[in-house]
Amino acid sequence: MEEKRILCVGLVCLDIISVVDVYPAEDTDTRCLSQRWQRGGNASNSCTVLSLLGAPCAFMGSLAPGHAADFVLADLRRYAVELTHVVLHPESSFPTSIVISSVSRGTRTILHTNRNLPDVTAQDFEQVDLTQYKWIHWEGRNAAEQVKMIQRVEEHNRACPAHQRVSTSVEVEKPREELYQLFGYGDVVFVSKDVAKDFGFQSAPEAVRGLHTRVRPGATVICAWADAGADALGPDGELVHSDAFPPETILDTLGAGDTFNAAVILALSRGQRLQEALTFGCQVAGRKCGVHGYDSIV
Repeated sequence: MEEKRILCVGLVCLDIISVVDVYPAEDTDTRCLSQRWQRGGNASNSCTVLSLLGAPCAFMGSLAPGHAADFVLADLRRYAVELTHVVLHPESSFPTSIVISSVSRGTRTILHTNRNLPDVTAQDFEQVDLTQYKWIHWEGRNAAEQVKMIQRVEEHNRACPAHQRVSTSVEVEKPREELYQLFGYGDVVFVSKDVAKDFGFQSAPEAVRGLHTRVRPGATVICAWADAGADALGPDGELVHSDAFPPETILDTLGAGDTFNAAVILALSRGQRLQEALTFGCQVAGRKCGVHGYDSIV
């Protein structure tokens, strides 16, 4: 039987990446070591990783016409990501990110522009045939609309036998109050280090323990904390930890979190235990930080 797909809902954008030896000081003239275009956006990046890891996947998001959109669509097709749920907005501008990647420090700085491109809505999501998917992941953006989307999946699941239900996950990455309503939805909730700190937590174990009261009963909360690894708290209340797996040389951290999320989702969707999924996520994210882009992570 053909494996059902994983759907990622969220942003796709164009990343214009300039690689420099040292982050430029103010009012200086710096020569780039290299520059490239790369498809970006959290949900889009996670689709790339899922495809490279062998999972059938699809992307749902908004697009505006133009050369940038042509580039990202061609790149999504190159990675065999299904595009049946892309919503086109002809009057909008395509989002771009200017990324400055410092080789010596292993850091990246992002300047993002997204002037008027609407996110997909619950009405758009009504067109999704839920029977085609085993897992749907939302990158937290227009949370009120995304709550309606998840509620539609929950209603679908109540009418299905257990083996036909769609698993759900959400990512709460930006420290914005509107996004915090997403804590109460999804089988798995990914929380960023920035959001954890916004709640006053100083480590991943603190964060998952403290935020577990905000997720719905039976859900899992996961927090990755850069070189400190990642922690998770599942329905049984047992704290699970994985160390980080840093590469010998850090080359590119852009999209490391999206890589971690995708690898964890894939492992869980294939029935692996939380400990195994967390470790796999840290391993794949570590490999990603040791290469430019994604193609060498497997």
